[in-house]
Amino acid sequence: MSIQETHWTSAATSASAVGIGGNGRDMGEGARTTPLRVDAQRNLEHVLRAAREVFGELGYGAPMEDVARRARVGVGTVYRRFPSKDVLVRRIAEEETSRLTDQARAALGQEDEPWSALSRFLRTSVASGAGRLLPPQVLRVSVDDAAEEDGARVPQQRQPGPDSPELRLVEQRQAPAAESVSAAVSDDAGAATLLDVVGRLVERARAAGELRPDVTVSDVLLVIATAAPSLPDAAQQAAASSRLLDILLEGLRSRPS
Repeated sequence: MSIQETHWTSAATSASAVGIGGNGRDMGEGARTTPLRVDAQRNLEHVLRAAREVFGELGYGAPMEDVARRARVGVGTVYRRFPSKDVLVRRIAEEETSRLTDQARAALGQEDEPWSALSRFLRTSVASGAGRLLPPQVLRVSVDDAAEEDGARVPQQRQPGPDSPELRLVEQRQAPAAESVSAAVSDDAGAATLLDVVGRLVERARAAGELRPDVTVSDVLLVIATAAPSLPDAAQQAAASSRLLDILLEGLRSRPS
């Protein structure tokens, strides 16, 4: 298990210990009912902004000291608001999952043409950078244990069906074999909602014959999480990201027989 996944899988326990509310906001320092002081609120906003930037650039394995440095506060200030790194990781991942879900719903509601809706969602999400902050579970690709070549696992191509796993989180290898994947989804309602909404975009495009039949929700989310190499010039970075997305979108489209 990677450092990033270790932080994520332990986040629920840490969040519970300090009292994470249903909306993902930490409730350390007691069940706060009064507004934060202006300076405390400002520091919180700086920390959250810095965490999004740092984790987006370096992944969830980045240390809290990097977040504090980017926020221009002491690391003690970060820990006062988020008693452990796991709590901060969960907060950021939940916010970004919610943002992607809103973007998917907007595409469904504002685009009548299925391919345009899927394309709009992908372009909006890539531009926002939210895909780089998704929980690791929604980006895991199913593999066929029997299909191994030279010791390397290859992605398993699955045809969608009534029991297709594409709308569920992928079961982690460390979990007991008897534990169902659907149970993992129920433990993270935000991620499950995202998979459901993106699944509707995928199904519409597939039913219209505009999406390759073997493309899954996981594939779409992997496209969002795929970033162009970091370039020093912002305009070049935007152009590179746009070009890469154009290529990936072409790979998703169905082709006449």
